[in-house]
Amino acid sequence: MLIKEFRIVLPVSVEEYQVGQLYAVAEASKNETGGGEGVEVIKNEPYEKDGEKGQYTHKIYHLKSKVPAILSKIAPQGALSVHEKAWNAYPYCRTILTSEYMKENFEIKIETWHKPDMGNEENVHGLDEATWKTVKVEVIDIADRSVVSQKDYKEEEDPAKFKSEKTGRGPLGPNWKSELASDSSCPHMCAYKLVTVKFKWSVIGGTVENLIQKTEKRLFTNFHRQLFCWIDRWYNLSMDDIRQMEEATKKELDEMREKGEVRGMGGEDK
Repeated sequence: MLIKEFRIVLPVSVEEYQVGQLYAVAEASKNETGGGEGVEVIKNEPYEKDGEKGQYTHKIYHLKSKVPAILSKIAPQGALSVHEKAWNAYPYCRTILTSEYMKENFEIKIETWHKPDMGNEENVHGLDEATWKTVKVEVIDIADRSVVSQKDYKEEEDPAKFKSEKTGRGPLGPNWKSELASDSSCPHMCAYKLVTVKFKWSVIGGTVENLIQKTEKRLFTNFHRQLFCWIDRWYNLSMDDIRQMEEATKKELDEMREKGEVRGMGGEDK
């Protein structure tokens, strides 16, 4: 088992991020679907359990062409569909990914707290002291071009070049975080993502756990760069707008998978 915490600071408020996150997830799902693969939405409904209240989603990722090559080579055909169950009790969210093929030998758990700070709070997830000492913390700078691969880079989704017409935010310069911290007029927040990876497979287990953590970092980096650069698309949307968009997206995803329309199938996303 390998645990890491990723911290992503953004020049948006916690309230703004809730809408931006849901918008960006819906848009990203479209780009990962086609050719019989992609995202299948099984459930998207409110939930309330043990004092926790929010939105529950269950998705299946049919993404054999996108998994790490080492898994694609050793796993049988059809074994790489991944189930994602998410409980969005914002500002806390929990996502668990499992595989029916690997059963209890595979799990990715992502727990996220969204806080109105600059990412300087320690152990926000309340782990016991022994476990927290094993956690490696990595800070993701969305404006750092060097952490984005050439195949992932898009100039229109570069926070170092983007300026929002609706909010006036951006472009994010080399010292944008320190400038943001000293500017009370601009909102800010940090997404604290605790990622726990379990992959029990003889010989390659540790290698795959490290590979999955690297893939999650890549996903978080690209996703949050997009989220900020898409701010003019989602800034004025309400939660009702988002729910309507999600329902329309579900229908579109089903049609795209059935028709075999390929869109953005390159890469190795989750």
